Amino acid sequence: MVEFMNPKILIVDDELEIRKLLAKFLENVGDECHASENVGSTEEDHCSPRRCVSKKLGYQIDAVANHADAIKFFQAEHYDLAFVDIRLAGESGIDLLRDIKNISPSTLVIMMTGYPEFQPASAAVRLGAFDFITKPVSKETQIMITRHALKNKQLSDDLALYRANMDAIFRTVSDGIIMVNKDGHLAHFKSASEKFCGYNSDQIGRDAATISRECGGLCRTTLLEALSSNSPREIRRHECRAPNGKNRIVNITATPVIEANGIISGAVAVIRDETSLVKLEHALHARSQFQGIVGVSASMQRVYALIEALANVPTSVLIYGESGTGKELVAGALHFSGVRASRPYIKVNCSALSEPLLESELFGHVRGAFTGAFADKTGRFEMADRGTLFLDEIADISPAIQMRLLRVLQDGEFERVGESTSRKVDVRFIFATNRNLAEMVKQGTFREDLYHRLNVVQIAMPALRERSEDLDLLVTHFIAKLNIKLGTLIQGVSNDVIDVFNSYTWPGNVRELEHTLERASILCKSKIIAVQDLPPTLIDSALADVDLSSKILSPPPQKNNLTLEEALEMSGGNKTHAAKLLGISRVTVYRQIKKGLAE
Repeated sequence: MVEFMNPKILIVDDELEIRKLLAKFLENVGDECHASENVGSTEEDHCSPRRCVSKKLGYQIDAVANHADAIKFFQAEHYDLAFVDIRLAGESGIDLLRDIKNISPSTLVIMMTGYPEFQPASAAVRLGAFDFITKPVSKETQIMITRHALKNKQLSDDLALYRANMDAIFRTVSDGIIMVNKDGHLAHFKSASEKFCGYNSDQIGRDAATISRECGGLCRTTLLEALSSNSPREIRRHECRAPNGKNRIVNITATPVIEANGIISGAVAVIRDETSLVKLEHALHARSQFQGIVGVSASMQRVYALIEALANVPTSVLIYGESGTGKELVAGALHFSGVRASRPYIKVNCSALSEPLLESELFGHVRGAFTGAFADKTGRFEMADRGTLFLDEIADISPAIQMRLLRVLQDGEFERVGESTSRKVDVRFIFATNRNLAEMVKQGTFREDLYHRLNVVQIAMPALRERSEDLDLLVTHFIAKLNIKLGTLIQGVSNDVIDVFNSYTWPGNVRELEHTLERASILCKSKIIAVQDLPPTLIDSALADVDLSSKILSPPPQKNNLTLEEALEMSGGNKTHAAKLLGISRVTVYRQIKKGLAE
């Protein structure tokens, strides 16, 4: 509630004795009214402004005789209340009332007159006068009306402050806000609601239930339910249509507005647009669950199931697989689809660093620990605290680091290089290797106790040649990805390319396939990648593999005596049609073309 500090009152009357009397009424008994500085009059007469302060009631009272002095006082400071004579010497109190309301709209004005007439009183009320009293004014009347007026102003100021606070909140919050009164009529809405829902100022005061919205009006229905039931309502992730025709995902929270006396004065609904958040969550979910992993084969479905089962547990995971099978993608999926997704995800390629550098990189070091250690360094273990540490090519670490890593896995403790104080971390470990660790244990090149510590759960990544049913899907995925990266407009690959791909063993697995398609996308002169866009070594290897493969891929005997040149001429250069005319496979056609070019 607004607290008045010495409410200020201005008395405007052209009679000195009346000014003194009215000021005296508001003073404490026995107080004197002291003259203030003359603010405009040069005569020491009844026109001189006067000021007194009531110590009992806390009022600061100023008194002036005319319109001009009153305006000067209002321009110098704010007044809460003014008593104005309706007839001033040669002037109209109605004119002064009009000027006061222009200068200080919140000031309450009480008009006084010794000749009560309907017309002036009506005009005063129309211009915003708070009340109208007749002279002579008794002390009791003046004190009563003063208190009543100031109490009314206090309530009005409280309401204005409340509205100002609400407006500030509305401007600050980006959510849409809709308010209805106790009758369910639209009372207020934030500008964002106009954007979200299409509300406009013409609808203020209308029954909210009758306001038609193309979105179905679930926010309005929820708001009215909260009002009628006197209990909060919440709708999460509701899809609605915005005025611009686009679909949005919103959360709706509706709450009744209950006053201090328990009376429900209305309800308010907050509409939060979560469209971008939902899109981001979907994108993050797609990346975190499979991190760009593509495949519909049964072997990949088993990998997905393992990722989902292991995502929320702290157990160490060892990922096996040939180079290029996507081990790093699986490690990322394990982290980002689990409870540690918002925590650090730190990666280290153990084969890329020498033993001293790897030790410093993993454990950190203190200044002066070795030559070149000019400052303390935080290791990857500390960086990954409460998150995940992915150690790729784990088979390449030295026996010394194997021993130190074992302690971290056992106790969660380690020391920086050159430091004797132990540090404790909470890290989820994921390891990857393309080597047979069990065989390395037998050979004595990898610690058996460490092997058992890190080999708690295994995820075996299948080679690309073992998941041929994923080949078409991977080709489509990588072409779309490369079009964005390279700015190309490749639409796909020819059937001949698919034949070559199916005949190739892919020693580099998925990574090799991506690099092959990237090269082909750069060299391709049309929208379809052809065999001539592929690396020659890949074609050679594919053709060699065909010769060594099963009889299904072996070329059948020719059905006629056509030469390759004749078949190509008859088919208009279409190699697939030429192969049919000759009764051989398309791969054999390419092999013979390549052989002819070489000769």
